[in-house]
Amino acid sequence: MTKRALIVRGGWDGHQPVEATELFLPFLRENGYDCQVHESPEVYADADTMGEVDLIVQCMTMSTIEADQLTGLRTAVAGGTGLAGWHGGIADSYRNSDGYLQLIGGQFAHHPPVAPEERTGEQSDYYIPYRVDVQEKDHPITRGIESFDLVTEQYWVLHDDLIDVLATTTLPRRDFDEWERPHVNPAVWTRRWGKGRVFVSTPGHRVEVLEHPSVRTIIERGMLWASR
Repeated sequence: MTKRALIVRGGWDGHQPVEATELFLPFLRENGYDCQVHESPEVYADADTMGEVDLIVQCMTMSTIEADQLTGLRTAVAGGTGLAGWHGGIADSYRNSDGYLQLIGGQFAHHPPVAPEERTGEQSDYYIPYRVDVQEKDHPITRGIESFDLVTEQYWVLHDDLIDVLATTTLPRRDFDEWERPHVNPAVWTRRWGKGRVFVSTPGHRVEVLEHPSVRTIIERGMLWASR
């Protein structure tokens, strides 16, 4: 039986929503999904379409969501449709909607920059070395994956305790930082919502990060885990 995946992409171009989602389309098709791509969240308000979807992969940084679109998304997930995504495409979407933030369970708040004297005004001002510490060794998403290092944006996430954290990252406290001490943040998490499952990976700023073997494996497994 063919499964149905809905790819919703757009928002800020710096996260390469088209290139990033195109990277994963072959994987989904190889795993039996018929993939439908939309360039806005308007499809969430289409009850006929949403009723047939097994998996939503969202890559929509910032942007806005309308009330009927949010209702459609939440209804679908609560009914068993999976929701998966990475980085700002899921954890920094629709800042206008507290209902969306509640659904996801974590929201981007900050990514620390390099030292002031090293900043050039480019995206790379926020590329710092950090470690993703895998916490759950037996979960199907992270099984067999060891902790790994990246040089990219490190997400500071505001979150609740209804998420199941699979991996964490520790944000440092450097001489020029305003916060008082290092602190641990979720880097990969899952969430149960009604009959549905939500998967989030905060690593995934651009395609070159998504191509990291551990990041790519975690996201591919996360999509399958979340799916109905």
